[in-house]
Amino acid sequence: MGMESYWDRYAAGAVEKIGPVEVSIEKGFGWTQYDNHGPAEELLCQPDKTLELGCGCGDNVAYLARKGIDATGIDLSPVQIKTAGERWGEVPGARFVLREAVDYLKTTDETYDAIYSIWGAFWFTDPRRLVPAIRDRLNPRGVLVFSQAPAVEGCYGAQGMYGNGFNGKVLPVQRWAYSEEMWKGILMHHGFLDVEARVLEAPDPENLGTLIVTARLT
Repeated sequence: MGMESYWDRYAAGAVEKIGPVEVSIEKGFGWTQYDNHGPAEELLCQPDKTLELGCGCGDNVAYLARKGIDATGIDLSPVQIKTAGERWGEVPGARFVLREAVDYLKTTDETYDAIYSIWGAFWFTDPRRLVPAIRDRLNPRGVLVFSQAPAVEGCYGAQGMYGNGFNGKVLPVQRWAYSEEMWKGILMHHGFLDVEARVLEAPDPENLGTLIVTARLT
């Protein structure tokens, strides 16, 4: 319940910044924190069916659905799922589900050609739990792609922070950060091949880049 309230509070701020649907359509599909920068949906390798872990307001799910892809997004926040449904609920092929990532993956019967996370649930879930659950829901030769902030050099593994800041009720939040080579090792250990992990430089090289990892099942 604590994490749900954290993401609802985050969502309330995010919803104010997303702008109208027309602006989201114009931005298209992206993996980085910078508009119109870096690769787009081609990293998913032309899937027929996709799942986004931590879909937020649903813009990327809707983008794929408008291209004729069977696209599902899950999120832990009721606020985000409500917003996604209001923005994109009438787009054929777009579905939004209120669930925690590992719980959904372990209980659904659905399988997918591509599972992805854009600064989303992959960053905030222990990969020892999440990666095997993803593997079990991917079709043969299925693709996993995720993006998040690069790890701070020398600071790897679980990263803790207080979701309510330093005042008020204690709300611990964890993220997981690894180097590119570490991510390769983790994913290969769980049966993924063709693993590529890189940090894409920001438009301004002095700003923070984006870690992008792609992998494929055997």
